[in-house]
Amino acid sequence: MPKVAVEKTLSHVSSMLRSNGFDVVELGNWQQMVDGVVITGMDENLIADQSKSIAGAPVINAEGMTLDEIFHQVNELCSPVDDGFR
Repeated sequence: MPKVAVEKTLSHVSSMLRSNGFDVVELGNWQQMVDGVVITGMDENLIADQSKSIAGAPVINAEGMTLDEIFHQVNELCSPVDDGFR
């Protein structure tokens, strides 16, 4: 199950991700590696260039996005890839 850190103010995003099978932790309160990070535009000081990642995890700026758009981005960027090899 992918683990995603979500900014505290995005509780509706946290709820949506949990209900869709993601393990959600509050941004800044996680001790383990995460598969992705969801922030608002107000947290741009968290990372100067949002095309970069935090500890190797993609950063998704949720500002101006619908819940469906956020889910699509998180699902696309943070879910394990099944490449068919075993």
